[in-house]
Amino acid sequence: MRLIGDFEGFRTARDEKIRYLERVPIFEACSLRQLRAVADIAKVVEVPERTVLTRQGEPGDEFFIIIDGTALVTISMHKRHRLRPGEFFGEMSLLDGEPRSATVKAETDLRVLVISRANFWQLLREVPELTQKMLVNLSRRLRDLENALNT
Repeated sequence: MRLIGDFEGFRTARDEKIRYLERVPIFEACSLRQLRAVADIAKVVEVPERTVLTRQGEPGDEFFIIIDGTALVTISMHKRHRLRPGEFFGEMSLLDGEPRSATVKAETDLRVLVISRANFWQLLREVPELTQKMLVNLSRRLRDLENALNT
């Protein structure tokens, strides 16, 4: 993975991250001040195709938001899901401290925003609306999994 950020100074890096964040649905209701707070704690990382970002059963210390590219989530041999730009993953381990519930692998070259565990909780304090959006997303994921198990 290659970190992006110090190419033209802090302000340019922050502005670029804000442009990415503005395209992500969970940040759509955020003020510019909130987007700046998120940009300050997020890193833009380029990930080569076929790189494993999370591995099921292993501890997790990062939250990922896809900016460009696609990733494949594998929960079991029969349960797979494709993540596209604007979607996120990794929040469950940060919320409950448990190991990763799925393996996520870059299907194409990816550009992701990465927020560490320590900064994740700061993010939820800075932008409380994200907590509600993440809960709705988690509920949807659980319902999808229940539906898949019942069919």
